[in-house]
Order: sequence, then C-alpha cells, then structure tokens
Amino acid sequence: MNGINIEINIDMVDLNTNYAGLKLRNPIVISSSGLTDSLDKIKKIEDAGPGAVVLKSLFEEQIRHETDKYLEITDYPGAEDYLKHYVKSNNVDQYLELIEGAKQSVSIPIIASINCISSSDWIEFSKQIEKAGADALELNVFFLPLDKNSSSDTFENLYLELAAKVSKLISIPVIMKLGYNFTNLIHLVNQLHLRGISAVVLFNRFYSPDININERKMVTSDVFSSSSDLRDSLRWVAIISHFVNQIHIASSTGVHSGEAVIKQLLAGATAVHVCSVLYKKGPEYVTTLTEELVKWMEKNQFNSLEEFRGSMNYGNISDPLVYERAQFMKYYSSHD
Repeated sequence: MNGINIEINIDMVDLNTNYAGLKLRNPIVISSSGLTDSLDKIKKIEDAGPGAVVLKSLFEEQIRHETDKYLEITDYPGAEDYLKHYVKSNNVDQYLELIEGAKQSVSIPIIASINCISSSDWIEFSKQIEKAGADALELNVFFLPLDKNSSSDTFENLYLELAAKVSKLISIPVIMKLGYNFTNLIHLVNQLHLRGISAVVLFNRFYSPDININERKMVTSDVFSSSSDLRDSLRWVAIISHFVNQIHIASSTGVHSGEAVIKQLLAGATAVHVCSVLYKKGPEYVTTLTEELVKWMEKNQFNSLEEFRGSMNYGNISDPLVYERAQFMKYYSSHD
C-alpha cells in the first residue's frame, strides 16, 4: 500500500462521523484492550488512522486481586484498610496519568473505560476521569444474575441506576457497553437513553470458561473473536438503530475485515469497534479496514457515511422479518 494513494482516496469521500457527541475522522474505534494500555501503543495506533481509542479498562477485580497479594505478606494491624486504599489510589493515579498523557500526545478522541461489577464503587471516580481530560467514558458493566429469587428487572435496574448516577455526575458523554443476554434489549437501550447515556456498544465479549477434560480443571476458552461472531451484533445493531434511533450504536465483536465494517454501517452503526483482528494482524490493519471502506464507497458512489448508514436496518428493508429469530426455522425448512 502506498501512503500517498491512501491519503488521496480518503480525501475523495467523507468518513467523518459523530459518535456519542464526539467528532471522529472515521468510524473505526479501537476497543478497550492491551492494545491501548500504554502511551507508546496509543501513539502507534493513532498512526494507523482510527477515529478514536478506548483505553484499557480499569478493573475492580484487578484492584481487589492486587490488594489480596499484598495482604499475603503482612499481618500488620490495620494493613488491610491501608493497602486497599493504597492499591486503589495507585491504580487510579496511573490510569489518570495515562489519560492525561494520551490527550497531550495524540489528536484523536480518548475514551476512558471502567469495568465494574458494582453500582457504587466507581461513581465518584468518573469525575476524576473527566478532570483528567477524557473525551468520553465507557462503562463496561456486567451483573451476573445468580439469585434465583430475583427477577430480571432487579438486575436490569442496576444498569439503569448506574447510568443515571454517572450521567448526572459528569458532563462528558457516557457510553455503556452491553452483553446480549437481556430479556428485552430494545427496552433497556431506550431506558438508558432516557437516563442520559449517549451511546451503547453491542456487544461485550466476556470471559468464557472451558473445561480441560484430561486434567479436569477450568481453563479459558479462546479470548479472540472470529468473523462468525458478527452475526449477533449485526442483528441487534439493525434492530435497535431503528427502534431507538435517538441513541448512537457502536458494533463490537466479529469485525475482521472492511466488509464487516461496511455491513455494520449499513445496519445502522455509528461507530465500529475492532480489537481481535488487530492482535492477529497488527494495529496497522486499521489502514486496510479504512481503505476497503473507501473503495466500496467510491464503487457505489457514496460521498459520505450518512448517505448509506442504516439503509439496511430493520425499518429500511422490504422484509424486516429477516432480522427476527423465527426466520431461522423458515430458512432451514426450505432446504432438503
């Protein structure tokens, strides 16, 4: 690929997009991962040309784990409270320094990320993230429903409570990254919008346990997505972008090619998050994704993303039932 040609091609079409109130030069967003956990990595990623980056999440579990490690080597009275405060502050300080350094060093939007398992620990911390200069905050939240006596509403209300509190506390855009295991995802996204959430990311890729049958122990399944994972997010991007069109939708998981980027934009995505493919092919693959998008737009005579975004979502195709699960049986019943 020739750098000069890339610049000329991109200038011929408008890839600019508005995601959660942020102005992005293109819809490619680097997901929260080890690719975005240091200033040097973020600088290299910016050179590849994405629209924005999401910093690696600060994990509540990580802080607890590090605290436990320190506690194993001391029995000093009061050490537990002291170390919990020290380790938490230390992690927080490093994270805030990463935000500040990234904002000083790169020109693309920097989205902070909090991976939390409670609805209270990180509320106040969001103000520090805003003060450090983050352009937006992505809440990566998952409450595992393990109580047989609680209804689905009980757990969904935790998401809504967290969304309302953080949105009221800070003025930068708040984004929520969701899983797909909700009773009524359309309703939930609409309620998040009403509580001030600027965008949702569909979907989170959770840790998945597996079993080694030879050693009979728990192991981790493949952490990377595959191109086939696109189908779940594609369906729901297309559906929600129609029914809750007031909120921005970002797709995530399964994006391994420029074709996948185009599909998600046609379905109604405002931004497209990528991660696994960059681990496999390098951050520079962002350039390939952008080039493929530009070539397709030129071929189809589109000058901007807005000319085709959402043109194949649930409300804009002649047979929206193709996005519904019932069609799965109809498809196979027509094949011998």
